Amino acid sequence: MAVLEKNVPESRMPRRFASNGEPLAGAFFWLSAFYLVYCARPEDWIPILRFIPLAKISGIFALVGLLTSAGRAKRGFRDLPKEAKYLLGIICLLFVSALLSPVWRGGAFFKTVDFSKVLVAWVLTFLVITTFARLRRIIFIQSASVVVICIVSVLKGRSTPRLEGVIGGIYSNPNDLAFAIVLTLPFCFAFLLSTRSIPRKAAWAGSMLAMCTALFMTASRAGFIDLMVTGAVCLWLFGIKGKRVHLIAGAAIFSLVIGLAAGGRLKDRFFAMSGNIATSVDEKAYESFEQRRYLMVKSVEGITHYPLGIGLDNFVIYSGMWREVHMSYLQIAVEGGIGALVLYLLFFAQGFNNLRRVRGLRSHDQETELFSGALYATLIGFILGALFAPEAYQYFPYFAVAYTSVLWAVAKETETDREQTVLPPADLSKRPRRFSREKTPAGELASVRGPAKFTRSPDIIRPNPR
Repeated sequence: MAVLEKNVPESRMPRRFASNGEPLAGAFFWLSAFYLVYCARPEDWIPILRFIPLAKISGIFALVGLLTSAGRAKRGFRDLPKEAKYLLGIICLLFVSALLSPVWRGGAFFKTVDFSKVLVAWVLTFLVITTFARLRRIIFIQSASVVVICIVSVLKGRSTPRLEGVIGGIYSNPNDLAFAIVLTLPFCFAFLLSTRSIPRKAAWAGSMLAMCTALFMTASRAGFIDLMVTGAVCLWLFGIKGKRVHLIAGAAIFSLVIGLAAGGRLKDRFFAMSGNIATSVDEKAYESFEQRRYLMVKSVEGITHYPLGIGLDNFVIYSGMWREVHMSYLQIAVEGGIGALVLYLLFFAQGFNNLRRVRGLRSHDQETELFSGALYATLIGFILGALFAPEAYQYFPYFAVAYTSVLWAVAKETETDREQTVLPPADLSKRPRRFSREKTPAGELASVRGPAKFTRSPDIIRPNPR
């Protein structure tokens, strides 16, 4: 007796892929709290929270939740991808450069300890986010947090030049704020296109308007160049390839309005690079340009003399100007050594490799297309923007690679589950026999090969009752 399994069509990559009784729910809650605290920085603009170590509390609870759920998760430490090992290698080399530093060993060591928290967050992200729904939620937390930061910065810093110091922490420097905006903007684009609700579309469009306004108010030249590159990639993927030509016209009008309203100081800073100085602000911008060129030359000199690195955050002392080199690749090379630079490049190359493999799967639906495209634009924006900004130790680029790793793992697991639920085609040579009424000379019924007839039950095969 054979049993037929009805092949029920299923969603290729549903965002509601999470099951109700899935483990690591507690760990995911605290991981979400960590992302909220790191991205929104509530302690920097809500005074009462300034004395509570929210990031440490949420990180510790997320780690405890993961350890208590050991053995029940889909993935373990053995499943960590190459990029996690590359990140571990970068941190190890930073410790080596700190111990061998010719500048300040103690400062470099403790700075490396502080930066190594990104590895804990990265590993937790990969192990705890086991469904596309969870990944979407974490990306939403980052996007909404940066939107809130932009709105608060614009409202509080209307009279503050370049929004400098309006929000503390990772957003205190206008270049860092602009960089965080650019790396998050493609996600807002994906959320805008993934919803059919008009109010939600309007909310995301307004959020992108606030983000671009804040970016122009920072007057960050590197941020503006990064915005042009990232915006071009988004329009190519979502507008031209996605056959949404209206997005291009909308983006052009959008940029024109914001540029006229808030782009005056940014324009002056670009003109100051040519030596055309009219005001004290222009003079400061020109000095910044000359200073950055000197720091790049000084960093190459440091790499030549100390190939193992001078220690994290020690270049500001080594340069004699108390300034960082405004290129992430030189920053990681001079402070972590040439080996750290190689692993750094391999780490981000693996992010592109993850997205390429996701797009090659059959379980590749429209929503996966949107968010993989957003991640692609984010990584492209970072790779080019890193040429103009000292962002080697900011967490956002590492989070983006973690998202690609999670997306590839979820897509691969979904594809495997989908293949296991489909039975192989039946072997037609082993069809059941039916019997004719004709008798053989020996008085026996003759067996005849032929198609079996089914009763009204679709699950059970029975011989012909005749």
